[in-house]
Amino acid sequence: MDRSLFIGLFSQVDTHMAARILSRLNKDEADKRLSLLPDIVSREIQDFLDYLPGTAGYLMETSVTTFYSDNTVEDVLNNIRKLGDRMIALVYLIDDNGKLLGKVPIQYIATSEPSEILHKIMEPAPSINAMASREEVLKVIDKENILQIPVTDINNNLIGVIKNDTLISATKKEMTENLQAMFGAGREEQALSKISFAVRKRLPWLQVNLATAFLASMVVGFFEDTIAKITILAIFLPVVAGQSGNTGSQALAVTMRGLALKEIRISQWFKVARKEIMVGLINGVAVALTTGIIVYFWASSLGIAIVIGISMVISMIIAGFAGAVIPMALKAMGQDPATSSSIILTTVTDICGFLSFLGLATALSSALGII
Repeated sequence: MDRSLFIGLFSQVDTHMAARILSRLNKDEADKRLSLLPDIVSREIQDFLDYLPGTAGYLMETSVTTFYSDNTVEDVLNNIRKLGDRMIALVYLIDDNGKLLGKVPIQYIATSEPSEILHKIMEPAPSINAMASREEVLKVIDKENILQIPVTDINNNLIGVIKNDTLISATKKEMTENLQAMFGAGREEQALSKISFAVRKRLPWLQVNLATAFLASMVVGFFEDTIAKITILAIFLPVVAGQSGNTGSQALAVTMRGLALKEIRISQWFKVARKEIMVGLINGVAVALTTGIIVYFWASSLGIAIVIGISMVISMIIAGFAGAVIPMALKAMGQDPATSSSIILTTVTDICGFLSFLGLATALSSALGII
């Protein structure tokens, strides 16, 4: 984009959009571009660039319809008529210093007498600080059940508003970022990100996953003699690990959603874990019966069928417990549960699945006549 086009376009475009575009450049390049614009436009855009991506200040729009508390309904109606087809759901009231006092829904304006003073029909307006994170914004929106939220500075001065369409986009982004983080991909990575960026974000977690995989392999190695004597056990190892892994993933997904939507608190970990243990027990018994019947006819061994059935129940109970407790434990330690829950869970379910199956086979091989 040449200079004349840049100046003409960025002198007219919404400052919020301009800041979002320029934030993709490195700081030196962004500063060079800003120096081309009129001082007042440059300062307005720079105010947005000072907010980190993902903060309330970065998400807000500065175009807010405000009035003073001693204005009348007629003042609001006259102003709205001048705005034409612009959609307004509510107006905000401020004092002489710009501090936020409250809000008035547009339906109150429509049903009140023109001479009505605004402070008489004013409602409290929950707000959020400009430096608050996107997660905090979503928490306030969910708690207060509102479609838009005013943004204030440290002195409670109204500086912008985050509207519902921006909130929906932020919610979608938060959900997809959590999904990526759960599987070891970077939160910032996009489908068309550079190969080098994708590798840099994914490789460390793949290395961690490799280390945990060797831990599971080590557990299998402890029972090398048992596997050598009863080789058919090796065939059924993926069955046990797969079922426990799926059970843990289901519990993890439900718990993560509960934490994200504030349906559960960390102090309720025992209640959540107890529920997942019971679900794991019931599902484990049902799956164990099906698995036992299949293994009995496959291996022609009642002993192996009993062993895999019991191990299935044990491993699925542990997997359900782990899927509930791991994200809550990480949250309690101040860590992002979406970042590493999946990898820790995979390690736990694999180790417990192999240990229960091979351990039972070793312990009960003589009693059940497996050998």
